[in-house]
Amino acid sequence: MSTVSAELHREPLTSSPLIEVKKLSLTYNSRNDNLNVLDNINLQLYHNDFVCVLGSSGCGKSSLLNVLAGFHQPTTGEVIIDGKKHMKPNSDVGVVFQHHNLFPWLSIEKNIEFGLKMKSMSKMERKKIVSHYLNMVDLESSAKMWPHQLSGGMKQRASIARTLATDPKVILMDEPFSALDALTRENMQNHLIEIWKKTRKCIFFITHDVEEALLLGTRILVMHPHPGRIVVDMVNPLSQSNKSIEEIKCLKEFNDLRYYLISTIRRS
Repeated sequence: MSTVSAELHREPLTSSPLIEVKKLSLTYNSRNDNLNVLDNINLQLYHNDFVCVLGSSGCGKSSLLNVLAGFHQPTTGEVIIDGKKHMKPNSDVGVVFQHHNLFPWLSIEKNIEFGLKMKSMSKMERKKIVSHYLNMVDLESSAKMWPHQLSGGMKQRASIARTLATDPKVILMDEPFSALDALTRENMQNHLIEIWKKTRKCIFFITHDVEEALLLGTRILVMHPHPGRIVVDMVNPLSQSNKSIEEIKCLKEFNDLRYYLISTIRRS
């Protein structure tokens, strides 16, 4: 199948990668056994990348994200972000989880402002940045509301705005739309595409949904388990399309790629 047979690494948009993962492995030790979760992961992520990661449960997707976030330290290998070794969580790396993790005692605008206060920004500067990102995620009218007053999709938009507000170099997203109903999920996919086009942030997006990866990613990774490793790193040709999500789903190439990726995952 000519449209999907080439498992190619993408052409870099810049002369040097934003993130380099070098010979990374992760082993969990227990009294009875050692579990090799990730093995010899080598990966380069560039500015403007929107990388979607697919794979069966237990293949190490979330473990890899946790290492990139600095939550876990690799057993061997290293993560380099913008030329510096990445060892622990910091403001260069923003994370959006499956659940929104908004502070329930703060309004939406105060949630978005929270990280900016940690940076000791002036009140005027914080107000300007919060207003900008409320506008970007279309939540201006909800600024004074509390998290419990918002729908699931609105909460995730607020969570994304809070992450963007601190201006991270990369945003890690761990199945952020998986708990949403189908219609809300599609709306959120459209929102995220527009946000990415405006910010051009490097996004590393984990999903179980092959269609979601094809609709969002400029590049798609497939991981296999036991131990977790990357078996496909391909440019998504559909990402160059100016068509809507509904139109892309009707393309023969979309269905060909979907079949190819599902078959690859099943071979794990």
